[in-house]
Amino acid sequence: MPRRGAKTAEVFSFAEARLARRLSTYRQRLDTVLRSNRKAIGTLYTTGSLFTKVGTRAGRDLLTAHEHLLRVVALLDQLGHAGDVPAPTSAKEVEAIFTELDTLLTRTGELTEQTQELVADLKPKPER
Repeated sequence: MPRRGAKTAEVFSFAEARLARRLSTYRQRLDTVLRSNRKAIGTLYTTGSLFTKVGTRAGRDLLTAHEHLLRVVALLDQLGHAGDVPAPTSAKEVEAIFTELDTLLTRTGELTEQTQELVADLKPKPER
């Protein structure tokens, strides 16, 4: 029986805090890459370059990158206990997901870099 006036101590989990911080960092990276890809696709479209051979290839690469990012969102939701799939319980499973996240973000970065030079040279056509 608890004593009167006794205070209960809150237990702080460093593992949960590290996971939350790590998830936050990945979400920030994801947001940055999503914005960059949206801007690049918009530039390809507004300049009309999307309808050229080179622009179509760049658009396809950006679309593939976007598919990778959708998978990243699903994995982050799973780790954050917000997804349809239950969150992993073992540290090994969590690390496997973070490894997959790193791989997907690396591939996305490579695809985005391939299109950056093309998109940087494009300027929107003035409207008549």
